[in-house]
Parts: sequence; C-alpha cells; structure tokens
Amino acid sequence: MLAREPQEENVADQAKAELKFNDKSLELPVVVGTEGERGIDIGKLRAQTGMVSLDPAYMNTASTKSAITFLDGERGILRYRGIPIEELAEKSTFVEVAYLLIYGHLPSKQELSKFSEALTRHSMLHEDMKRFYDGYPGTAHPMAILSAMVLSLSSFYPQALDVKNHEEQEATIARLVSKMRTIAAFSYKKSIGQPFVYPRNNLSYCANFLNMMFSVPAEPYDLDEEIVKVLNLLLILHADHEQNCSTSTVRQVGSSQANLFASVAAGICALWGPLHGGANEEVLSMLEAIRADGGGPKKFVELAKTKDSGFRLMGFGHRVYKNYDPRAKIIKVAADKVMKKMKQPDPLLDIAKTLEEAALNDSYFVERKLYPNVDFYSGIIYRALGIPTNMFTVMFAIGRTPGWIAHWKEMTEDPTTKIFRPRQIYTGSALTHYVPLDQRA
Repeated sequence: MLAREPQEENVADQAKAELKFNDKSLELPVVVGTEGERGIDIGKLRAQTGMVSLDPAYMNTASTKSAITFLDGERGILRYRGIPIEELAEKSTFVEVAYLLIYGHLPSKQELSKFSEALTRHSMLHEDMKRFYDGYPGTAHPMAILSAMVLSLSSFYPQALDVKNHEEQEATIARLVSKMRTIAAFSYKKSIGQPFVYPRNNLSYCANFLNMMFSVPAEPYDLDEEIVKVLNLLLILHADHEQNCSTSTVRQVGSSQANLFASVAAGICALWGPLHGGANEEVLSMLEAIRADGGGPKKFVELAKTKDSGFRLMGFGHRVYKNYDPRAKIIKVAADKVMKKMKQPDPLLDIAKTLEEAALNDSYFVERKLYPNVDFYSGIIYRALGIPTNMFTVMFAIGRTPGWIAHWKEMTEDPTTKIFRPRQIYTGSALTHYVPLDQRA
C-alpha cells in the first residue's frame, strides 16, 4: 500500500492511498483528524475488490470518527474535548467533566446548576429495585449486581427504549449518571450486611457517594473534603479513554439502537475483565504477594525480566501509551497526599514506589517503554479510602459512565451510523456433506 502525500497540509481531501493486488488497483481516501491523525478509509474495499481487511483485536482499525477524546500514546497526551487532562484534574469537578464529555463543552453556571439539580433529583432508586438485592447471595460480585441493576432500569423507565426521543434522552442521561453511584453503594452495603443509606440532596455527587458507602444509622459520618476532592480526581481520570474495550462494547450494542441502559450494562460487563477495569485489583494482589514473599520488590523486578518465571509486573505498560501515562503522573501525587492523612502508613505504597523506581531505572523496562499506568496507583488510593478490592472495578464504572454516555449519544446522533457487523476470514472445513448416524465411523 503506497500513500501519496497531499501538496498542502490543509487540503485533506487530496490525500489518497493506493492498494494493488494482482492486476487490480484501488484508490482509497485518507481521512485526516484534527490533530493530524491519518486513517485510510476502506469502506468500499469489499465492494470493489471482494476482499476484507484482517486486523485481529483492531490494533490498527479506527471503528469510528469521534470528537470526544484525543489520545496520543507516543507523546503521553490525553484530552477531553480538547482540554488537557492535567487542567481538568486540577481545576474541575467530576460533574462538570461529565457535562463536558456528554454535551461537548464546559457548562455555563446556569447549565451546570441545571445538570447538578437533575442529578440530585434522580439519585434515588425505585423502592421495588431494593428488593432485587435480596435475591443476590452474599458472595455476589458488585460488578454482577451493578450490570444487572443498570439493565433493570430500562424496566422502570420504558420511555427510554425509544432512543430517538431526544427529550426523554436528557432525563435518561441524568438518571444513569446519578443512579450509578446509588446502585454501587447499595451493592456494597448488601455485601457487608449493612442497611442501605439513601442519597442526600444537600451533598455533592462524590460526597453523596461516600456517605452512602460508609455512613450507618447508629452514628454520624464526618465527610473529609480532601477525600471528596481525591474521589473527584479519580473519577475524572477514568471518565473516558477513547475507543477502549468497554466503550467499543457500548457503541457496538448501541449500534443496534439498544437503549442507553442496555448499552451501558454491556459496557460494565466488558469492563469487569482483569485486562481492563479489573487491572487495579490485579496490581493490589501483586503488591500483597510481594509483601508476603518478603524477598523485596527488586527480586520481582528481576523475575519480571525472566522469560520463564511466569511473573508479570501488573500496572506497567499500556496497550496505547508508549510513554508515561499522563493519568499515572497525576494519581501518584494524589496517592502521596492521601497516604499522609492515614494514621498508619501503608506498606504497599512503599513497595509500589520501590517497584516504580527500580523499573524506571532499568534498561529492560525503559527500552520496552513499560511505564506505570493509571491502575498502578489507583488501587492503593481506593484501599486508603476504605473501598474494598472487589469494589475497585465498580469505582472505575462510575467514573467511566459519562464517557460511555457521550459515545452512545454521539453515535446515535450520527446519521451515518450503521449496525456494527465485522467480517471474518473463515478457516474451518471446506464443503462437507452430512453423513447419516449409522454410516459414521
């Protein structure tokens, strides 16, 4: 495939690529993104050549054009709607970032007030939904409950099934963003046998979640504003990350015109996997294993470099980032702040810091660009906040909800959207005829 550069950078439609196969030649348009990203449009490939492209795991395939998040893994850049993640982490709140992602711009005071009021108004669950929790055993994973409960919202709000009803869509969006934290907190309370704590209208989004998680009827719960800020930060950092596994799942399910609740429930299931949202759980398990071993972090750095050891350093490297994950830089500073507030120092943080230092100064990791990612420190912070390990992925889901909604909304509003239907290269048996049972060997 030979690419021909355009004569001028601003004339994107002159860029073409040429595909040659045997005696056939096909010109393919080159699509140029805002930040100069280039993609070859193969939309007419099969129609004109009879061939399809093969790209396992979509490593080189853009499934859509999107205006939501820009990610440059080589340079370590992450921006929501053009705004650097560093600025949002320092200056914004999760609710404001949710609005930015979903509606495409930072809200005015009036818009933010209206959105916040909608989240407050929709924070409670239908009382009948509380009975659903009774059917789950104490061993139920909170992610299983979260997915099922989000899907069940479509039963209580059937008007959301009409994805073309834009008036109802606004209420559906507010319901999902708001109720996600309530469902999550109730799931936690169910797992430890404590009574559910209802949301309070006088608390902010993150403060409300912490109160529902940790307060009990027997005594008052004192909210720490510093902890509220840290939770805001964590949710902002997880709010969107371009076309990852769960977001692609939301888009794929939504492409059939499935409602928002069903699409996000599917995204939650995709997020559950240890290679995606469950990665911070894996990091914490690894740190616990290193502490229990007693051999010190450097021993495990060497094991990670040994091909046949079977040990892998969790929380290092990233599918997209080939530089230091910008979220990891931000979250490391937050981890230090949280740890200073703890009465007892967490030995896992010291192990994590030693691992990071050893890896960043080791040519094996530097040459392979295996830098710490956001999962490396997020689990330690959640642990410090009192959030149990099996709730880590749930926290990720709460944070990622605005991103899922933004992508679902962008896709459903795009008139060119078609139902996802990937092709395949068949590698099974050639034509084989049916053999009657009594004639089979």
